[in-house]
Amino acid sequence: MAYASKINTAAKLLTSTACMLLLSMNASQAIQVYKSIGAHGEVKYSQHSPQTGKNIELIEFRSDGRQNNAGQMAGKTDANQSNNTQTAEEQRVAALEARIKEQDAQANAQRCQSLRNNLTNLNVGGRIYEMDDKGKRQYLDGREIELKRERVQQAIDQYCGKAAT
Repeated sequence: MAYASKINTAAKLLTSTACMLLLSMNASQAIQVYKSIGAHGEVKYSQHSPQTGKNIELIEFRSDGRQNNAGQMAGKTDANQSNNTQTAEEQRVAALEARIKEQDAQANAQRCQSLRNNLTNLNVGGRIYEMDDKGKRQYLDGREIELKRERVQQAIDQYCGKAAT
């Protein structure tokens, strides 16, 4: 009979302790409670790790009042272990980001090749023209060609990372 009384008292204590802890939590925090068995067989609950006692168990309560699995917090089973598993959505997002990055790299490589071709044409010499908005050729003089050459070289340096000559 005394054992049943101790269990009933322990259950009431756990309930009242859990209620007090849940009421004192912020919405963004979780609370940790240590459950241990004292020297005389009594069950103890504390927010601080007990110095003595046996069968110490860590109980964690989430901000919504639910209890986390014993020893687990935010998907971690150990404080030093990270959660390396990705959800299907995270994997899909990572694959899309990798594809976008690859497409950007290809577009940049094509842009660089076009800039290098333009610089080669500017360095060859001869008559160089641009088309105006009416479709007529506008021939560039030496000063305009030199300005274009400098601008293309700057673009190559900026976007391609290598100076081309």
